[in-house]
Amino acid sequence: MATPPLDPDRLKDYAKLVFGALGGAMTASMICLGDRLGLYRTLAEAGPCNSRELADQTGLSERWLREWLHQQGAAGVLDYRGDDRFELTAEGRAVLADENHPAFGAGFFGDLPSQLGIVERLPEVFRSGVGLPYDALGPEGARGIERGLAPWFRALLVPLALPRVKGVVDALEAGVEVADVGCGAGIALLEMAKAYPRSHFHGYDISAHALARAEENRVAAGADNAHFYDAARDPLPEDGRFAFVTTFDCLHDMTHPDAVMKQIRRAIAPDGTWLVADIKARASYEENVAENPMAAMMYGTSILTCLSSATSEPDGLGLGTLGLHPKLAQELALAAGFTQFEPLDLGHPVNAFYVIRP
Repeated sequence: MATPPLDPDRLKDYAKLVFGALGGAMTASMICLGDRLGLYRTLAEAGPCNSRELADQTGLSERWLREWLHQQGAAGVLDYRGDDRFELTAEGRAVLADENHPAFGAGFFGDLPSQLGIVERLPEVFRSGVGLPYDALGPEGARGIERGLAPWFRALLVPLALPRVKGVVDALEAGVEVADVGCGAGIALLEMAKAYPRSHFHGYDISAHALARAEENRVAAGADNAHFYDAARDPLPEDGRFAFVTTFDCLHDMTHPDAVMKQIRRAIAPDGTWLVADIKARASYEENVAENPMAAMMYGTSILTCLSSATSEPDGLGLGTLGLHPKLAQELALAAGFTQFEPLDLGHPVNAFYVIRP
């Protein structure tokens, strides 16, 4: 078949698209670096400054800081104020410097080196079809997920989300048993444990790195009513003891979310409540691309992390980042023995929430 002639304008646009992606990777790397060096926090306090002033405040090399500032200014991450001075805007402070703000996002860049390092192992994954568990990312992988998800949990889980779930706050205040399945570093569980000291909270995960962080966080929080378990060795009890169960941003990562749902059904009380948060997904590729401006990033994230985890056993279901759409979530919940499935709109830009009951 004859090769069609190149359209010079389309060639130019296509090359711009491809190299724009490379430029985005470079900017992401510089955001990771700036976060690790504490540069955004310094800029948030200092206001507009040049590389010499930034060097005086950080003790870092002026020449290297100058190049970093120039890159961040060129990328639009920092605002250029003239005379070689750069500023982190109020919006930039929320996203890159203030870990207590629900919009904080620099944490998602923290494990970027670990994620990119996984690329070296992916050719074999593509050949075998068997992915890598999250712990393949090392301790920084668990730390990155923790820092990425923690701001919303700290700012909004207890005051905003839980009061929207009928009956849950009253139960937690009275004192009940609670399980967080796929608890990661335990931030959500510990926020609830601190807020409701009469209840007892149990976190389950299979990541050794995440569980190590969870225990560190528990000790730091002084949360004696919280406990963490390696679910591979100490699975959910099947005696219906839990009045409240949560799964946050993890079902799509699991090799067998259908089996975990059945375990949750056996672990939850007959009048219990299960709160699910998972990535907003649609049932088709076309819908995901049309309705999600971050679809390309999420499909890439899936290959590096979520799909890899979800296929880390040979017979894994392999949902991936955008794989658990509402219809499938409901079908799996009903198949596990639940009878009530209700979407809950919390205005989250990335996650969908569901309230599920026996």
